[in-house]
Amino acid sequence: MRELAAVDSAHDFLHFQRVVNTAKRLCREHQGDLNIVLPAAWLHDLVSLPKDHPDRSKASYFSAQAAIDYLKSVGYPDSFLDPIFHAIESHSFSANMAPLTLEAKIVQDADRLDALGAIGISRCFAVGGMLNRAIYSGDDPFCEHRIPDDSRYTIDHFFSKLFSIAKTLQTDSGKAEGEKRVHAMKEYLRQLESEIF
Repeated sequence: MRELAAVDSAHDFLHFQRVVNTAKRLCREHQGDLNIVLPAAWLHDLVSLPKDHPDRSKASYFSAQAAIDYLKSVGYPDSFLDPIFHAIESHSFSANMAPLTLEAKIVQDADRLDALGAIGISRCFAVGGMLNRAIYSGDDPFCEHRIPDDSRYTIDHFFSKLFSIAKTLQTDSGKAEGEKRVHAMKEYLRQLESEIF
């Protein structure tokens, strides 16, 4: 796993660790099957494409295929492979696929929670810097009078995607944690506003 080359620092080995840790906690709280959740969480971004790649929306499908190939090669029980495939394929926001099992909901929540809160802010700026985006618009930093454009401004990504991610969380524990993390992000924006005006 450590040998996987991350496309960016927001999708490095530490991202996998955080997603796995969150997935394990959600699995305990909601009585999910760790035989499905753990491999799906570890392998959910096995194929990671850049945010601006034309096949970005297919990355979770490619990851699911690669994960199943790997699990078959190590003799993982066949009975878990289809649910693992679904959990990986449906985790991605850009894939726009509903998770149909508890385990898929847990993996999706664990990955999406990593886009929120303090770590979400850090990852957002890591990607924004890699794509050479400005931090914010000097005219309207918080999208009060314009449509967010996260292809130009990193802060706009909060408004175009990140805050809406919290509304897609599936499990009760995920929703509660998402609310806390969104609150932290809004506090950050209030502090940022006090520093730039």
